[in-house]
Amino acid sequence: MVLFLLLVGIGTLLYFFIQDKSLYESEVPQPVDPVDPHILQPAVFDDPLPEAIIESRRETISHAVESGETITHLLGHYFSPAEILQIARKAKPVFPLHKLSAGHQYSIELEEEEFISFRYDIDSEEQLIIEKKDGEIHVERKPIPYDIEVESIGTEIESSLFGSIASIGESSQLAIDIMNIFAWDIDFIRDIRRGDYFSAIVEKRYRNGKLEGYGNVLAAHFSNQGENFYAFYYANNGSGGYYDQHGQSLRKAFLKAPLSYTRISSGYTNSRYHPVLNEWRPHLAVDYAAPTGTPVKAIAEGTVARKSYDRNNGNMIRLRHKNAYESTYIHLNRFGRGIKKGVKVKQGDIIGYVGSTGLATGPHLDFRVFKNGTPINPLRIKATPAEPIASHNKAEFADAVDIMRARLALKSEQIQKSINSRTATAREGLDTANTL
Repeated sequence: MVLFLLLVGIGTLLYFFIQDKSLYESEVPQPVDPVDPHILQPAVFDDPLPEAIIESRRETISHAVESGETITHLLGHYFSPAEILQIARKAKPVFPLHKLSAGHQYSIELEEEEFISFRYDIDSEEQLIIEKKDGEIHVERKPIPYDIEVESIGTEIESSLFGSIASIGESSQLAIDIMNIFAWDIDFIRDIRRGDYFSAIVEKRYRNGKLEGYGNVLAAHFSNQGENFYAFYYANNGSGGYYDQHGQSLRKAFLKAPLSYTRISSGYTNSRYHPVLNEWRPHLAVDYAAPTGTPVKAIAEGTVARKSYDRNNGNMIRLRHKNAYESTYIHLNRFGRGIKKGVKVKQGDIIGYVGSTGLATGPHLDFRVFKNGTPINPLRIKATPAEPIASHNKAEFADAVDIMRARLALKSEQIQKSINSRTATAREGLDTANTL
């Protein structure tokens, strides 16, 4: 009995000793894993700057230049007049700051209200950058950074190329681009018919998520009165241009027409009744009716041989071209910038604007072409193409054409199906009407 009680006592003492030890151990701090110094942990590093505060320190002001605004208006809050003068001197060989134009976009970046940079869109391709680094002003011009997306587009021509392109949500600039590509082969006023269609592979340029226009038209197919025209963009010998599927340049010696006109009001003839002089006389020209102020382009590279005004012709320009050709532009409202005798012009340069000066009953361009001094019909000029794809680039060009043409074909097939469906529906309606 005594032995039993002794054992119970020893067991009780052991129980309480173990409990006390476990309580003691639970109060001792447990070792923690070491913190990786490369991982940002606010609980470990001292006084981290909250992200919201970091963002609030920088500010970008974006606007369009308003009429009458100068660089002093735009940067006068951040620089003294003397400093702005120094900036203007630095910028002059890069881009003269007095050429800032109303409507062009600009942005000013600030940090804690201190000037960081000024960016100005010179045009759709380049921007001027004035930047402050280490207390020094740096000036340069760079390409505008765009996000490029390539899309296939196309549609049937209902009445005009402009109207049809607008109907699919694209801008008039794309219509102008396509007209310029095929300007040597298609007269987009006289030649277009309902049922014509086009397809194109186009670079669309986005900036901050917003469509800002178009880059290159990489390839295009135009079906005009059943005849197919193709254009493929290719940088041949460092200069980009458009070529047909065989590598022949689309650029010809002469443009199909010197302007975008409304109609031909009078053609080339040896006998026409003059509406002002009231007599029959030769009209060795083509009269293009167009609104006053419509730009008139040089049909080919050449030199200004004459710039004049007289009572009959009004404002007139004569260009001298290669191979003994000359072209004359009569009844102009005004002349193009920089046009004077002896100046060289490129094909497509604006040399004047449609008017009704001289003996004219309304705004139009009297357009004449001469070969070795003899008048010829401008509508019958057969122009030879420019240089084709260089022989060492033909294989590469052919591979690019195969890819692009397959993609154009998919879009063209969709448009043709739509045209066929519309035509079939119209025929069914006509048959039903005839039956009734």
